[in-house]
Amino acid sequence: FKPPENCINLNVPMVNAQIWGNLSNTTRAQDARLQKVLKLLSTGIRAYARTLDGENVSSEQQDALALLCNAQFKINCLRKSSIRPTLNPKFAGLCRTSTTPPPHQLFGEDLPKKVKEMDEEAKAVSLMKPPSSRAYAYWQPQYTAWKPRPPDRTPRHATQRPPQTTIHQDPPLTM
Repeated sequence: FKPPENCINLNVPMVNAQIWGNLSNTTRAQDARLQKVLKLLSTGIRAYARTLDGENVSSEQQDALALLCNAQFKINCLRKSSIRPTLNPKFAGLCRTSTTPPPHQLFGEDLPKKVKEMDEEAKAVSLMKPPSSRAYAYWQPQYTAWKPRPPDRTPRHATQRPPQTTIHQDPPLTM
């Protein structure tokens, strides 16, 4: 079943080549399985859409179509979230769920542009963070971290076990 002209999002989006080349074999195999499920789902959606009459569509038919399309969108989101751990953490924002489904490529057609914007954003955020060097510690107020124990408490190693008591046995009763 070919998708209707007004439904280009019923195709299974492929992972962008830049990302696909850096994925592990396990992640690729998992994504390939999800692509097969998506292909079956989108084929079913297309077949169901062909059975609908454009003028007389009931609300149940509209709901069914909306639920099927939402399932397809959620599987694409699942694909992104399964790829997320393999990406550089500063580019994990590529896996955010957007409101528009991807038409041909899972991470969008303009991936290099998005990566460049995210890299610039990460640089700007790092400039706003305080430095994590010793020079930063010099500017911090000096506090005494050590406090003596109160005199009424005994140290843990000084506690003693109670003395062991022996059990006395009574002689057996005789009659």
